[in-house]
Amino acid sequence: MTPPVLLFPGQGAQKVGMGADIAANSPAATAIYEQADEILGFSLSKLCFEGPDETLTDTINAQPALLITSIATLRAIEEKLGRPLEAGAAAGHSLGEYSALVAAGAIDFPDALRLVRERGRLMKLAGEQADGGMAAIIALDTDKIEQICQEASQQTGSSVGIANDNCPGQVVISGDEAGLDAAMSAAKEAGARKVVRLAVSIAAHSSLMGAVEDEFAAAVDAATIRQPAYPVIANISARPLTTAEEIRDELVGQLQSSVKWTGSMQRLIADGYDNFIEIGPGGVLAGLMKRIDRRFRRIPSIGSWEDVEVIVSKLA
Repeated sequence: MTPPVLLFPGQGAQKVGMGADIAANSPAATAIYEQADEILGFSLSKLCFEGPDETLTDTINAQPALLITSIATLRAIEEKLGRPLEAGAAAGHSLGEYSALVAAGAIDFPDALRLVRERGRLMKLAGEQADGGMAAIIALDTDKIEQICQEASQQTGSSVGIANDNCPGQVVISGDEAGLDAAMSAAKEAGARKVVRLAVSIAAHSSLMGAVEDEFAAAVDAATIRQPAYPVIANISARPLTTAEEIRDELVGQLQSSVKWTGSMQRLIADGYDNFIEIGPGGVLAGLMKRIDRRFRRIPSIGSWEDVEVIVSKLA
């Protein structure tokens, strides 16, 4: 079996209480939360552990909270294992890409934390400047959804497109209100099993994020980024990121580009990887993987201290 591919969840996986039992049992995890609180100047750890949910879910908080919890979980695994976790590759869903880059040594945790806090702030600002949103489309061909989005954009003179190609049968679209409404209606008429407006106030991975791209690019330029120790699969291209310059382009471009998660996982499988571990709360990526390839329908998802103990017993 190959060294594991580490998968890290993105926004939407957050939940009140995440990381609390891991921090209670792991000094290494506690140190990550304490370091984050010091860098940010407020107790984000308390928000992770105790809520309230509406504050944790706010984009500006959810993004750093997920990074912190994922890296704290990784450090807890390594502490109990007694050595760094050997990995063959990594990938993260949208925001989770930052966790993957920290795991691979391409970005130090403090720099990644500052970046995702700024990313969340700017994405929230973009959402306040232009009305938009996101919707999940279930059980409709991805090519058909792409066509629907193009036609809706042309008909309304607005913008809507695929934000996340999560797995076969689950695609998320994103855009301004007129384009999104037109695409949702067309998807229903085309036979989608379900079309659901998501409870978010931003149009992530859409052209509406272009309003803040230059400001975020300046933050990325200021961060120290290096070649990763092992491949990190890019959301935009579903190809490995191997240089610092590729990583910078990815992090900035990701704001407006779609997350090719299905393609990313298929690329890893085609490259011979057969061992996957999800690190962070929610178990979302494990659920997606079994729909991408049924051979991987039971990959471990590490979101609690009990999960840490189980995976360490297997890795030791």
